[in-house]
Amino acid sequence: MKTVAAIAAALSVAATGVDYLQAHQLQGGGFAEPGGAPSPELTAWAVLGLRAAGGGAGSSALTYLAAHESELTDLTDVELAAMAESVLGKRPDRLLARIRGARRASGRIGPNVNSTMWGILALRQAGEKTPRGSIRYLIRAQRRSGGWGWFPGGAPDSNDTAAAIEALRAEGIRGTAISRGLRYLRLLRNRDGGFELTPGRGSDTLSTAWAIQAFLAAGKPVPAGAFGYLHRMRRSDGSYRYSRRYVTTPVWVTAQVLPALSRRPFPLPNE
Repeated sequence: MKTVAAIAAALSVAATGVDYLQAHQLQGGGFAEPGGAPSPELTAWAVLGLRAAGGGAGSSALTYLAAHESELTDLTDVELAAMAESVLGKRPDRLLARIRGARRASGRIGPNVNSTMWGILALRQAGEKTPRGSIRYLIRAQRRSGGWGWFPGGAPDSNDTAAAIEALRAEGIRGTAISRGLRYLRLLRNRDGGFELTPGRGSDTLSTAWAIQAFLAAGKPVPAGAFGYLHRMRRSDGSYRYSRRYVTTPVWVTAQVLPALSRRPFPLPNE
């Protein structure tokens, strides 16, 4: 019963984040930070957060994303938008074509390791299988520590490690690569229950949310205190602090917290 109660409490808290995000959707369908202008990147994050928590962004968000596809220059933004359009029920054919066209002979998708992770997630979100070479590339990119960095040979961090675990699990990968990745994440867990981006930076909300999603994707228990850390970062308006010390980009932070609170790793169920 305690587990059921804990899940119910987390979903209740997530609901306040849903209200906060929905309040920051503008008339044209895009999402913006308080006092700011909308962007397709932030709109995509908001859509994914709302979808994970059972909230809606309406057809206007899809219209906004489709109208701004040509503005997306970084491949990871293309991949993010493709995921958001997929969960809203649209087949993002133009974005998927850009993702497929970015695949290299090595299996890497785009210029970096993280563009490969997000490419795999975007393809799976759209119901497509990932070329085996891209999966092999991502496994080979795992660092000796067990973590993944965002570019080839780069130092690992919690966020990219979590995204890599989710991407590999989306393709059914189990075993050593996953267990080593989770072991690396545990090294970045602090006494306050939160996770940090890299050693010595201190806990932050985004890293904690990503770590939670990684453990959920792997079917492993979420380390004690992680959900408690997120709950302590919630503000009275339903948004989330970046960390104990800082409040910044609350729409973006809240959007990334909601999948973790709702116990939904990527990829999400589509409409």
